[in-house]
Amino acid sequence: MPTTKKETFLFGLIMCFGMVLIMTVYNLFLNGIMGEMTIIAIVSDFATGFMIALMLDLLIIGPNAKKVALKLTKNVNNSLIKILAISTCMVFGMAFFMSIYGLVSTYIHTDKISNSVVLDYLAIYGKNLMVALPLQLLVMGPIVRFIFVKLIKNRDNDAELNNRITIKN
Repeated sequence: MPTTKKETFLFGLIMCFGMVLIMTVYNLFLNGIMGEMTIIAIVSDFATGFMIALMLDLLIIGPNAKKVALKLTKNVNNSLIKILAISTCMVFGMAFFMSIYGLVSTYIHTDKISNSVVLDYLAIYGKNLMVALPLQLLVMGPIVRFIFVKLIKNRDNDAELNNRITIKN
């Protein structure tokens, strides 16, 4: 998978875009506000969520999730198990923080405010985790890895090969 900072950024960009897009639509339907918000408000919410998710992914959750997952799988040689461990740790971390964003967004766009912010948060976190984990492991993860390998890794490998050929000539 990603081996350079550029590749890590591109992989995170594609993954965050897909996950935030689907989770935004899911949460809009979940809160019953899909038809009530303007397109501009929806795009604004998506863009804000995407920026927050990308920063969390690249700066906080991603590096820490990889450390935890690699410690948990240090005696495992199967790369698929390591990928699934990293993905699972990423989802738990991202769902934890993005559910805070979701809670704030829900409070802004609806009148659904209860007596307990903690209970509201736990409900949102549980619902988000319930969708995000299988979405990541079964849909977005495989799709993004496929796109990454076909479009980015192959392009980078072709460029590296061309550079080596040019240098030798």
